[in-house]
Amino acid sequence: MNDMEAENHTGISQFLLLGLSEDPDLQPLLFGLFLLMYLVTVLGNLLIILAVSSDSYLHTPMYFFLFNLSFVDICFTSTMVPKMLVNIQPHSKDISYTGCLTRVYFFMIFAGMDKFLPTVMAYDHFVAICHPLNYTVIMNPRLCVLLVLTSWFIIFWVSLLHLLLIMCLTFSVHTEIPNFFCDLPSLLKVSSSDTHINNIILIILYVATALLGVFPVTGILYSYSQIVSSLMRMSSNGSKYKAFSTCGSHLCVVSLYYGTSLVEYLSFILTQSSQGSTIASVMYTVVTPMLNPFIYSLRNKDVKGALGRLLSRAASCH
Repeated sequence: MNDMEAENHTGISQFLLLGLSEDPDLQPLLFGLFLLMYLVTVLGNLLIILAVSSDSYLHTPMYFFLFNLSFVDICFTSTMVPKMLVNIQPHSKDISYTGCLTRVYFFMIFAGMDKFLPTVMAYDHFVAICHPLNYTVIMNPRLCVLLVLTSWFIIFWVSLLHLLLIMCLTFSVHTEIPNFFCDLPSLLKVSSSDTHINNIILIILYVATALLGVFPVTGILYSYSQIVSSLMRMSSNGSKYKAFSTCGSHLCVVSLYYGTSLVEYLSFILTQSSQGSTIASVMYTVVTPMLNPFIYSLRNKDVKGALGRLLSRAASCH
């Protein structure tokens, strides 16, 4: 192993995150915009967490999963945005090898959970609409906790596998990453490893990404195919409307998440433009977690009612 590789694997080397823009006039505007978006994301998801945990009416499987999704979204955006805000400042674009790999690991965990939790929520909707009489028996607290813990367990080991693969790569000192955060595709692009090693890791990445995408999407499509089939057999328009309103918020979040995820994935495969990849990354990592609380609160009377009661209690305390 040469000196450069030794330096790289001991965590001494530094990466340079190129960020969103090199324009000094644009950087203050970007800093203010993304700081605002980050605060809105954290505050919105935190309100969902507080509303669900404090309101006994929302102590149901659907809101238990929403509670977990909001927690994951806070962690997901907090993995990248604070460092991005620091890197927007001039002369603050470096990140250590260890720090970069740590962020890649947690990014993959929380991104994976953002795929699994909507699938679990789709299953919950399927049971609620297609098997309403057995809903409380099937979706018991033990199963709900087991579904979430199983998702964490799978994602933990898959992310660890990816991390071990990254540690097989070599980089030159002060390698420039054409993005505002560390992720596996960007590291593969700038790696100085042997082409054969890069190709092997790239194949494993594609297979893992496909599996982590295909299985959740298949679960969601199956759940909603059964839901639509069940709705078609309902004679009551009121029941149909209630079912559609229950699924509407979830479908919006799923479409938004998988849409931006697909755009980012395709931009990595099909284009060499760092600007296109960066825009897709912003939509996927910053915009989507920010919009989720608004989608669930604006379209859901139960959540709006719980938020209203929470804010009323907070106001009365003061």
